[in-house]
Amino acid sequence: MRERTRLRELAAKIDAATPATRDRAVDALRAGAILGVMLGHWLVTALVADGGTLHTASPLRSMPWLAPVSWLFQTLAVFFLVGGHSATASLAAARQRGVPYRRWLAGRLGRLFRPVAALLTLWTVAAVLLVVTGAELTTVHTLVKLALSPLWFLLVFAGLTAATPLLTRLNPLWPLAVVLHVDLWRFGLGGPAWLGWVNVAAGWMVPYTLGAAWTRGELERRRAGWLLLAGGAVATVVLVAWAEYPASMVGVPGATVSNLDPPTLAAVTFGLAQCGLALLLRGRLRTALRRPGAWAVVALVNLSAMTIFLWHQTALMATTAGALLAGRLPGLHTAPDGLGWVAARLLWLPVFAVALAVCWIAFRRHEQRSVRGESRVVRGHRPVERGTLGEARHV
Repeated sequence: MRERTRLRELAAKIDAATPATRDRAVDALRAGAILGVMLGHWLVTALVADGGTLHTASPLRSMPWLAPVSWLFQTLAVFFLVGGHSATASLAAARQRGVPYRRWLAGRLGRLFRPVAALLTLWTVAAVLLVVTGAELTTVHTLVKLALSPLWFLLVFAGLTAATPLLTRLNPLWPLAVVLHVDLWRFGLGGPAWLGWVNVAAGWMVPYTLGAAWTRGELERRRAGWLLLAGGAVATVVLVAWAEYPASMVGVPGATVSNLDPPTLAAVTFGLAQCGLALLLRGRLRTALRRPGAWAVVALVNLSAMTIFLWHQTALMATTAGALLAGRLPGLHTAPDGLGWVAARLLWLPVFAVALAVCWIAFRRHEQRSVRGESRVVRGHRPVERGTLGEARHV
């Protein structure tokens, strides 16, 4: 009872410290996107023990009918939507206060990349120790690649953040057209495969510029959300059913084409549907987050967003490697080739969460240091009306 009272008091303090102007739906969407990526990786990333080596596998390869799982947890488009919305409004507020672009960018990229140093340091040391102790190079490569895989996302996000002044008023249809023509050329006309990497920028620019349109007040009507949801969903179904795009919205080891590596038109249209759903949920999220307890959870996840994102793969691998001492365990070291593996993997999720909690305790100070004096809980979000972009007070 005493602990419950303390938690309620903490939630009340967080609620009281939050300005009334803050759009709590933005934080909820960001938190949902981060947790979606984390759960998606935990569910479809298998590290199979084969003799003295570990290699990656996916249940989506042997059980393609599980593809809808990727539709639920591949939430990167929502993160880029929120990122574009926040960066555009933050830049407008900085301009109004006379803050130079260079200083504004340094602040945002600093909060993004300072926590990365700890991850790079730990895995550099770990890789050296693994090699010195005689670990198979295949295993070392697999572990390091998985641990550092979140960094590609940060590099793309940083590039779009730096280009925010150019993207502030860019119509999302332009980067969408680039993705369409790139896919038409490489899939329909036999163009070079490397051309697809153009979509790494153009594909994620679509939801990012949608976020800028949200800041300008152009997506406030529910019609905009329904149009994105319906149009994106129909386009994705057509591309998967008739244009032979993969049904999975995440990469599958061994597959000829990946919807994410690099992004395809199907991944972008799917992202449009996700963004439309996110926009439609804003009102309900704002209502739900009036409750101090619900808001406290969302706020705390946002305060630890980078730590969760950077270390969730390490938590999975630490659990997998540590459990090898007990032999090959189902759902952890065995091939993901049946429902038994799926059931066992679900049972491992709480263990992954405990391992992530340990990482959070050990490394959260790096993220907190990067936002010291500028807590995301107490900085204000305020919806921006059409024509008032220069008056934004939104981070």
